[in-house]
Amino acid sequence: MPTHAKLFTPVLIAGLLILVVGNAIRSSFGVFQIPVAGEFGWPRAEFSFAIAIQNLAWGIGAPIFGAIAERFGDRKAIVLGALFYAAGLVLSASAVTPEQHQVLEILVGFGIAGTGFGVVLAVVGRSASDSNRSLALGIATAAGSLGQVFSAPVAEYLLSLFSWQTVFMIFAAAILSVIAVLPFMRAPGRTHAANDISMAAALRQALRDPSFTLIFVGFFSCGYQLGFMVAHFPAMVTEMCGPISPAGPLAALGISSTSALGAAAISLIGLANIAGTLTAGWLGKRFPKKYVLAAVYTGRTLFAALFILFPITPLTVVLFSIGMGSLWLATVPLTSGLVGHIYGLRYMGTLYGIVFLSHQIGSFTGVWLGGRFYDAYGDYTAVWWIGVAVGAFSAIVHLPIRERSLEALPA
Repeated sequence: MPTHAKLFTPVLIAGLLILVVGNAIRSSFGVFQIPVAGEFGWPRAEFSFAIAIQNLAWGIGAPIFGAIAERFGDRKAIVLGALFYAAGLVLSASAVTPEQHQVLEILVGFGIAGTGFGVVLAVVGRSASDSNRSLALGIATAAGSLGQVFSAPVAEYLLSLFSWQTVFMIFAAAILSVIAVLPFMRAPGRTHAANDISMAAALRQALRDPSFTLIFVGFFSCGYQLGFMVAHFPAMVTEMCGPISPAGPLAALGISSTSALGAAAISLIGLANIAGTLTAGWLGKRFPKKYVLAAVYTGRTLFAALFILFPITPLTVVLFSIGMGSLWLATVPLTSGLVGHIYGLRYMGTLYGIVFLSHQIGSFTGVWLGGRFYDAYGDYTAVWWIGVAVGAFSAIVHLPIRERSLEALPA
């Protein structure tokens, strides 16, 4: 176990860069919802289903890439993920049918898994000292939000200059560039204590523990809400928000249309989440993580319910984006830290990957239902209320978790 107390290590900085680029690209897909569907005349559900498949493939790939990292090395897993990510983007640029996009998003989803939180957080967690681990995980997670801050506006700007196909090619080059920082991803080796257990035994131990089931089930709503909003919130704001005043402060900032506001909302969520995620990491160091998680899900539920109960205006979009953004990825350092605390760091990547699968099943459901409900009802109100309900469920589910270490117990 590392004993040094330094917080900002080369591993953490390299991990930040990987997460910034990977999450910037991933967070921009909602901006392509209208351009891609509009070019081919598809129903909203078709491209939504492609993004939903991407999220599900990401979830399936998370434990796989976690196991690859633990068996063959973290850097090899990240390189493989970057190659999958780039290949999916390049091939998607030539796709002309919904089915082609949907199949190719499997590659993108696996690429996100290999370059995303599951692999990178395991390396960061292993390289940090016990006293700094929760905060280091919070900082790494906040890096994903930093990517989200500029992802949607950059994507919208690039779409004003190039076709969406060319933007996909630019994104492919960007994700391949993260390979340059991999020499710095040298975390301490995984510890092998005298009572160390095999991966199979660790999996059996976790799967028999009711707390693992509660963590797994509780993470579903996080994925549902995030998946829906990344894929549909820009379009929802574009079509359901009231007009922007030409003399108002948003217009003075250059946000003169609801489509621009939709992209800016994703940025604002990411910006607010930098502070929110760092705060969550700090709180997770001082209070039981399960209680902080319950509070985060309660806050999300209240913000979402209030937003849909009032008319959607530019002001409510901004206020909701700040409020929801402060809780956006706050669950990630807390959930990954909880897994590491209860089950140890040896197989944290694989175990967190399994928990993350629930998150991505939620993402798949939120993205897919968003498209289906929009085509059926012409708006997103019904699918939004489902998100409110599952958020409240997650707040309750985390309370019975037994937050104690099982690492030293026999399998």
